[in-house]
Amino acid sequence: MNGTRKTRFPMFATMQRIPGGLMLIPLILGSLIGTFAPGTLEIGSFTTALFSDGALPLIALLIFATGTQVDIRSGAAGVAGHTVVVLVFKTLIPAGLVVLLGTQVGIDGFWGISILALITCFANSNGGLWLAFAGQYGDERDRGAYIASAFDDGPFLVLLFIGASGLGDVPLITLVAAVVPFLLGVLVGNVDQDWRKAVEPVPNIVIPFFAFALGAGINIKDIATGGFAGLFIGAGVVLFTGGLLYLAYRFILKRGPKSGIGFAAGTTAGNAVATPAIVVAADSSFEPYLDSAIAQVAAAVLVTALLAPTVAAFVLRREGGLQASTPRPLVEEGVA
Repeated sequence: MNGTRKTRFPMFATMQRIPGGLMLIPLILGSLIGTFAPGTLEIGSFTTALFSDGALPLIALLIFATGTQVDIRSGAAGVAGHTVVVLVFKTLIPAGLVVLLGTQVGIDGFWGISILALITCFANSNGGLWLAFAGQYGDERDRGAYIASAFDDGPFLVLLFIGASGLGDVPLITLVAAVVPFLLGVLVGNVDQDWRKAVEPVPNIVIPFFAFALGAGINIKDIATGGFAGLFIGAGVVLFTGGLLYLAYRFILKRGPKSGIGFAAGTTAGNAVATPAIVVAADSSFEPYLDSAIAQVAAAVLVTALLAPTVAAFVLRREGGLQASTPRPLVEEGVA
């Protein structure tokens, strides 16, 4: 015996092979059980605590763990410039335009797509996908711009834009409370590398569980109906936010044939599915849109994960920038 045993049913590996699968598959399973057998999750004790009521504490842990992975020492001039450009053109400008739209049409949105769903999708990005793509075709500046996803990862910017715009009533203390776990994580991760390494696996551990708990509160019909709108939102995220960053890469950062990398940022991260619930916890006026927003965001996660790298690779190939690069590590091995 060599101490290892072959996996008979590779559930985890299967979920990882599907874009956004760690979030989407448990979400759908939770929705199925919540729709057709809701009583099974309400028997009390640890079962209810984990599978029905456990979403927010697990999301908070994920936000803390995300903060620990931000290395504030990697802020060289080139990296800082790329990070600011990515954050502004991928997240801040699109989110600002969604808020402007909301002031005109109201939080109901249009065509069954609420402002809650739109701002959640547009004010968030899949840092893992960006890092994988930029690591293959970009250089140290592109890899370092991953830091931008640490700022738009989670609910803080969404709460900030909603509160500052007047679209919702988000108290200042709620904004502070939303960002404390992230800032604490940044502090802990930068003063203690062992903590950074210890919590690095947290996303893979908690995402399936809080996704299931979120799904348990969604009627499966909402996923079916919301999915079509989510496809539309996802395509918009890729083409609009990715397109903005492509233009910024070409005309501001002057990256020439490598400008197509910008499209790889046109994504919505899997953990964005949790953001609508956090917004509703801060302002109950958004509650009527919660189920449809979660379903639409979940669909957008899948669409952007598939479409963004495809479009980025197409543009790079067309402009002669698809050659893979071998950049030097941005930070020490085992730290990033």
